Amino acid sequence: MVIVIEPYFERLQITESDWDKEVIFQRIELAARTCYKSEDLIQLGSGERLVRGLVSRGHWAMIEFGGMFTVRFFCDRGFSHEIVRHRMCSFAQESTRYCDYTKGKFGKEITVIAPPGHLKHSQAYQDWLDGMKRAETAYIALRDQKFKPQIARANLPISIKTEICVATNLREWFHIFELRCAPTAHPSMRQLMIPLLDEFHEVIPFIFDTLWEKYCKK
Repeated sequence: MVIVIEPYFERLQITESDWDKEVIFQRIELAARTCYKSEDLIQLGSGERLVRGLVSRGHWAMIEFGGMFTVRFFCDRGFSHEIVRHRMCSFAQESTRYCDYTKGKFGKEITVIAPPGHLKHSQAYQDWLDGMKRAETAYIALRDQKFKPQIARANLPISIKTEICVATNLREWFHIFELRCAPTAHPSMRQLMIPLLDEFHEVIPFIFDTLWEKYCKK
């Protein structure tokens, strides 16, 4: 039986400082002041003021020193195929080659991501769901015939749920949001990227102001 879920994301955090804006600003400030040997000007709150100035001048090279920020997406394969085109990122993704969806931890069923809202509550949605069920049946049939998961996966749909960790610096996240929140982006991209932009802006202000005002501000 196919399981249908909505896509979502989570920010990955190892230590409390990973997403602490003051720590992030301090990293950027130390790197930026190294250029002019003005480290003696570092004081409480000076990082925030410096980052504001860097952003207003478009000095994005220094923003890269804020650190790497990792997000895990629970999405479909269409989403993951697009996000991996951002070459400045590091990726770790659930493998359909090695994951066996007929085994106990998966309950001998596949999980798929619901299509964007415009298909729901329509005959189109039922047609999509029927296709997912056929794909699941075909996948299980090949596994029952002892074909390995890497062969049986040929029957998996692009809507199959996948998990992908994406790590990159703040400058590249800005670039990703710039492309993937735009009206021309795929609806599945916008479905996750706009709320993620809103969350980045809340945690790390100033850097994402222009994009937030464009796509998130009510």
